[in-house]
Amino acid sequence: MASRLGTQLGEWRATTAVAQSLADRIRMLLLDGRMTVGERLPSERALAAELGRSRATIARAYELLEAGGYVVRTHGSGTRAALPAQRIQRPAAADEEVIDLTIASVGSAPGLHAATVRALDRLAGLLGTLGYSIDGLPELRARIAERYTERGLPTDPDQIVVTSGAMHALSVVLAAFGERGRAAVVEQPSFPHAMDALRRTGHRLVPTPVTPDADGTGGWDANHLVETLRSQRPALAYLIADFHNPTGATMPELERARLAAVARATGTLLVVDETCAELDIDRGWTPRPFAAHGPAILVGSMSKIAWGGLRIGWIRGDRAQVAALLAARPSIDLGTPLLEQCIAMELLDDMDALLASTSDRLRSGRAAVADGLAAHLPGVRMPPMPGGLAAWVDLGGPWSTALSLGARDRGLLLPPGPRFSASGVLDRFARIPITWEPALTAQAMVRLGHAWRALHAGELPQTTRVADTAVV
Repeated sequence: MASRLGTQLGEWRATTAVAQSLADRIRMLLLDGRMTVGERLPSERALAAELGRSRATIARAYELLEAGGYVVRTHGSGTRAALPAQRIQRPAAADEEVIDLTIASVGSAPGLHAATVRALDRLAGLLGTLGYSIDGLPELRARIAERYTERGLPTDPDQIVVTSGAMHALSVVLAAFGERGRAAVVEQPSFPHAMDALRRTGHRLVPTPVTPDADGTGGWDANHLVETLRSQRPALAYLIADFHNPTGATMPELERARLAAVARATGTLLVVDETCAELDIDRGWTPRPFAAHGPAILVGSMSKIAWGGLRIGWIRGDRAQVAALLAARPSIDLGTPLLEQCIAMELLDDMDALLASTSDRLRSGRAAVADGLAAHLPGVRMPPMPGGLAAWVDLGGPWSTALSLGARDRGLLLPPGPRFSASGVLDRFARIPITWEPALTAQAMVRLGHAWRALHAGELPQTTRVADTAVV
């Protein structure tokens, strides 16, 4: 039986410096979250047999990891994954700064400072209250509800719960409706931290594929998704239907309606992440929110539109769901900070201008990524990107993890494709954010090009993975 580490490694191979290559691969699995701190690794003998390598090679790889602080070896307890006792050093960069492409989020909106100043007057009027806001300020809930109504989904303020960002919203949803031990359907690829949250609450992840298609308007295998719901009857399904992160695809309305009907029949709670829903560049059409087609909990956020530091999110559900959410929330926190809610209200006063500014920035970022790929990574295909946060690029081969390691050594943090997978596959893809300023993106693409050329010159360890095709 294959070990979890062996499964994550896939059909790993290296022709030179085998032990070092294996150690680097295991280190990356730990750093990008595919392995967890404290997880027990196979014995030297077992891993040697599984990989078809000598025990001496495995022993040397473990020694290298131990020297770097990435494993702890205890007699009688085996080898366990670890992180160095001190903070992991940032990679050495050719220039002065490390460029972090693990973050796909726009910088602060142009009017954010002025909105913050104005928000202080709103906050002054609340200083006589107790300050707890477990469901959110009524005025903010009303404005969020109005936004849904404008998008084609009539919503009342009491259907909204304001949270401290989208991940906090998902945590509240899982506290209220999660079912430990039950299946949860997730797209593959999907947002890594959402999958982490589902695992942490005891769900068994069942993937369904998403790929960007020719015009960027859908990439779900609708039949696979429907049959998965019918056969697995999962407790919930976590979906990103608008400008899917990371593929950028948008689910057509007919597929939304079909999926909503099937979910109702199978008793599956649909949790739809809308954090990217309004990041439109030039899609040319606007679908209604998913819940317009049937029961679904919607999760939204200001962070991707205004600034990652503005921790304001929300949940939209029916009244019974909101009651359950508010009953579960006190075990997590007692409300969202009032100042940030006041800032959000100021920004929502001029939402159209805010979205127009964000769209312009994403358009420039998209062009910078396309130019950089053409100049420095010939042959890498960038799919259509009508909106969203990032380009999900096809590298043409299972090189994402090796490229990520090479980029790190050149001062560039780039998460490998398998980090966006529920099962450790997708090593032929990489997510490149379109959210950074064009000048910084240009620098990042130069560094990525250096790693790309080193990879194809045989200077970086290469890996192959047949698991990319094993989608269930």
